[in-house]
Amino acid sequence: MTVTRTADSEQASALAGPSPRAFVPALEGMRGYAALGVVVTHVAFQTAAASTPVLGRVWSRFDLAVAVFFALSGFLLWRPHAAAARGGAAAPTTGRYLLHRAARILPAYWVAVCAVLLFLPQAGSGFRLWLANLGLVQVFVPLTLTDGLTQMWSLSVEFAFYLLLPVIAFALLGLRGARARWRLPVLLGAAVLSLGWAFLPIPTPNAIHSDNWLPGYFPWFAAGMVLAELVVVEVPRMRRLADRRIVMGLVAIVAFGLATTELAGPEGLVRPEPWQYATKIALGAILGFALLAPLVLGTGRRRSGARGATRQHRILTHPISLALGRWSYGIFIWHLAVLAVVFPTFGIAPFQGRFVFVLIATVLLTLPVAAASYSLVEEPVRRALREWERRRSNRANRGVSGSAATPTATTASNAGS
Repeated sequence: MTVTRTADSEQASALAGPSPRAFVPALEGMRGYAALGVVVTHVAFQTAAASTPVLGRVWSRFDLAVAVFFALSGFLLWRPHAAAARGGAAAPTTGRYLLHRAARILPAYWVAVCAVLLFLPQAGSGFRLWLANLGLVQVFVPLTLTDGLTQMWSLSVEFAFYLLLPVIAFALLGLRGARARWRLPVLLGAAVLSLGWAFLPIPTPNAIHSDNWLPGYFPWFAAGMVLAELVVVEVPRMRRLADRRIVMGLVAIVAFGLATTELAGPEGLVRPEPWQYATKIALGAILGFALLAPLVLGTGRRRSGARGATRQHRILTHPISLALGRWSYGIFIWHLAVLAVVFPTFGIAPFQGRFVFVLIATVLLTLPVAAASYSLVEEPVRRALREWERRRSNRANRGVSGSAATPTATTASNAGS
């Protein structure tokens, strides 16, 4: 009987999906490969491989790896709110959430920005350049997306999402308990509405484009937020669909394939028409959802918990994949600086070919830099923050205990007198 109850409880826990703060190894691996996808698209552009017939569009569209990054952020950061709306543990306070986000993103980012602006000659200089990059507002300040740091536009968008997420959570506070069923339609509706962002005539300074702002990319975050909602509710049809990994893989391939066509915009840096931009955003959201859904809604968790999920996703949970995931942020923030050094080091002129060689060299040189960023900056900062929170919690607990003990002693004394 005890064994049966234990098995039933494990099955129920598995069915519910990952807990609001559970580590999902396959997502870590996916994050690593998404980072490599960003490297591929930037190397392809700077070696002119993106201009070759047919394959050029494929290499260029590896920029949809950013859609996977955004969907991952949407899923992981929205999980606590989705669970709390249905009676789960309370989501982190806004202050704690923002503190953890800042500690995760800013220290390593500031190191990269300072290194690039100080030591990469073509990066430029000037007070406005420094301030915009250190403040992650490059997408709002003209001509501040500079060499070695141009990829940071997406980090600027992501940081804006971090700031907006508590506002969204507050706006949906009324959709809890029995009303929580409306959260999915609201998020989907907001994502669909934001597809019209590029059609709005928003005035901007020269060299600034409003389609590089958060509202335009919200559907990519919403893909992950929708998954976070689905993880904590029972929607058998969606779980069965996520179980069909071949089908979900084909959906991702079709979305990616369509994104390589004129439907998602012209080649190179030519600005797309609003409808092309909206199409690319929609296809990116579909791609992100299709790639992540099997990892968080699939059968591995329902049948045998996290171990089954790990066995199912052996490539994504392989130690190499997990290492890439740990280093993914460093790969992202450092790869363009490394690429800028690769060209002169090997005597290769930018936009003159050698795609495969430059890609391999960039990846091999970026990995140790990313590993160093993780070991020397990212992880120490996280450990320091956890230790600070532990000490603060201990002091607060001692204070509460002391406050509780004092009135009791006083009352006893008064009663005795």
